[in-house]
Amino acid sequence: MTPLAERVLAGDPRAIARAISLIEDEDPASGEMVRCIFGRTGQAYLIGVTGPPGAGKSTLVDRLVGEIRSPSGQGPQREQRPPRVGVIAVDPTSPFSGGAVLGDRLRMQAHAQDEGVFIRSMATRGHLGGLARATGDAALVLDAAGTEIIIIETVGVGQDEVDIIRTADVSVVTLVPGTGDEVQALKAGIMEIADIFVVNKADREGADRLVATVEANLALHAYAGGEWRPPIVKTVATSGHGVAELAAAIAAFREHSRAAQQTRRKTRSEYRLRKLVAQRFMAHLERDVLAPGELAAIVDRIATREIDPYSAASDLLERAGLKKTT
Repeated sequence: MTPLAERVLAGDPRAIARAISLIEDEDPASGEMVRCIFGRTGQAYLIGVTGPPGAGKSTLVDRLVGEIRSPSGQGPQREQRPPRVGVIAVDPTSPFSGGAVLGDRLRMQAHAQDEGVFIRSMATRGHLGGLARATGDAALVLDAAGTEIIIIETVGVGQDEVDIIRTADVSVVTLVPGTGDEVQALKAGIMEIADIFVVNKADREGADRLVATVEANLALHAYAGGEWRPPIVKTVATSGHGVAELAAAIAAFREHSRAAQQTRRKTRSEYRLRKLVAQRFMAHLERDVLAPGELAAIVDRIATREIDPYSAASDLLERAGLKKTT
């Protein structure tokens, strides 16, 4: 057990921040730290909040944190005391510093003095799918530190935000009227990842039309008896209207899916394992098998049609000591 891992398990906020920084920087020490804490994880409930840019996700998350932390509030886990909440807000990457551009923590200053809330912004660093590559391990750190509810807010890249379903226990898709979301709602990717729909800024013109559009799309799916049908919650995050209803919907989904939650987490574990193996194999290939710049040269040959990608991949596998495939 490393000293940093021990401090994370003790819930030390500085240690949590340091551990997440190591993960973001892909520091070799982060792997050992995750190995030390992994056996103490699996207790947190992960809420994914996704949707297109401008949907008000950060304000909605801010209000949702307040609702969960309120002694009389609704939420997916109510005890004698309000549950500890962690927020991982994934932002676009600065082209200059490589850090998070927006810094969602600035929008959540209302919780700055609440010791039961930990908020961290992370940069995508070019990773597609709406999440930073290190998000899953950052959630593990918060989980190990005793955080019961972890909210992951994605960067807001629209239809491509499908990674969240492989990361969170419940996916909340946030839409907003008047920005073409009526069309966005028709897209299969959005419809398939949502466990709960939120129509935010519901005081705007077109909110009811957007709700009707989503309802019409849901009606096209034949839900079997007992199958969860995503509810549509109207909110005005700036005023807090509808946030209690959203928290109640999340709690209802958690109760409904309790039996299937382990299956969802197994799928998530398989996805992360495959992803990690692929990343490590490529790192091994570039570091130990290929000469410096050789991979780029192979890519150039594929781009100029000198070699096809299947042949190139087979040759690389053979050079790495694996059986050549067709």
